[in-house]
Amino acid sequence: MTNDADENTRAARAKKGCPFLNNEQAAFYLDLSPRKLRALRQDGSGPRFRRHARYVRYHIDDLDHWSRNSADTQTDNAETSNA
Repeated sequence: MTNDADENTRAARAKKGCPFLNNEQAAFYLDLSPRKLRALRQDGSGPRFRRHARYVRYHIDDLDHWSRNSADTQTDNAETSNA
């Protein structure tokens, strides 16, 4: 099994069982690199996250919400710059 397939399986299993994903799973779910997701979290522009003890976790619903809203913002910005 390839690493991508393994990550995909882990993300699907996590979504089915537990709605919280770690940084790597959340990045895979959003089609981002883990490094990019960490950078977005650090500058405050990424999806909402929680700390469970020392671990960062993302809820699936927060990832979906952030993804929808960032797509709307990117579309709005593109329309504004074309005007």
